[in-house]
Amino acid sequence: MNDILSAAEIDALFDQASQGRAPSEPGDAAQGRRARWLRTVDFTRPSKFGIDQQRRLRRIMEVFCATASTRLSAEHRIDVSLEVIDAGQFTFANALGSVPEASVAAVIEGDGDTKLLMTAELVLVLEVIERLLGGTGDGVVERQLTDIERVLARRLFGAFAECLSTTWHDVCGANLELGRVDPLGEGPQIVPASEPTLVITVEARLARRSTTLALVVPWVTIAPVAAAFASPDEAQGIADDPRTAAAVRAGLSVVDVDLRAEVGATTMALEDVLALRPGDVVRLENLAGEDAVLYADGVPVHRARAGRSGTRRAVQILGPFEGV
Repeated sequence: MNDILSAAEIDALFDQASQGRAPSEPGDAAQGRRARWLRTVDFTRPSKFGIDQQRRLRRIMEVFCATASTRLSAEHRIDVSLEVIDAGQFTFANALGSVPEASVAAVIEGDGDTKLLMTAELVLVLEVIERLLGGTGDGVVERQLTDIERVLARRLFGAFAECLSTTWHDVCGANLELGRVDPLGEGPQIVPASEPTLVITVEARLARRSTTLALVVPWVTIAPVAAAFASPDEAQGIADDPRTAAAVRAGLSVVDVDLRAEVGATTMALEDVLALRPGDVVRLENLAGEDAVLYADGVPVHRARAGRSGTRRAVQILGPFEGV
């Protein structure tokens, strides 16, 4: 059987692909077998966040929605309804692309280098600002924020950050604070473009207008406390499952490791090393009766005693190395 395709057959395959029809192997349908189809893999959709982590983060945002709605209503007489409507994983670059372009972005900073991004559509921010100033917000149109409006926008996002921080602290013990507030296009690149990122989208209904908020969570942000966002059973199971430990040990058992024994060492100036000649004696810092140290890839792991095994030099392991 000739497995080489002719030029006409290759052109036919390209035509099928351009029309969105996946090719199948010839003869499968005639023989009653299920056709084998091509599988499309979208590399812009990472899967770093586990199911339980996504649920926990979504639950955090649901509590945030209830708290933020109550606070805006009680403190500013702004009756806004917030509801989580979607959650999806992207790269950070594609996550920003999924947010409406006319949005305002606030950096939410946590402990260490932890950074999140919260965005809100510009028209929502402008309407809230007008209501804070005593207006009705009915005639708001998209435009750039003035300097005064940026200050008021910080007040809005500051309230959002405080509402989010309360629940976030309950989950992982970290506090969140408001950082920079800028139009989305001017916002800082808080993580590399390829960083796996979870985007949780919230619908904001204010009067007759429906807009969106979004919480952008890079994986590097929750990586140090990822276990806190997983279910207790999953976090405990990962640590205690003997099958997991056995699989890790089996995988590591075939890795080659350089093993060396060091009976002594010393430090010399380069000029002294270059001046060494056959017959010279170099004094080591260790005494002759002291133990040797067994290294695995440069890491001291055991104390040992130097000796011989038949015609070969050898060391006898005495115990684990205890660094000074």
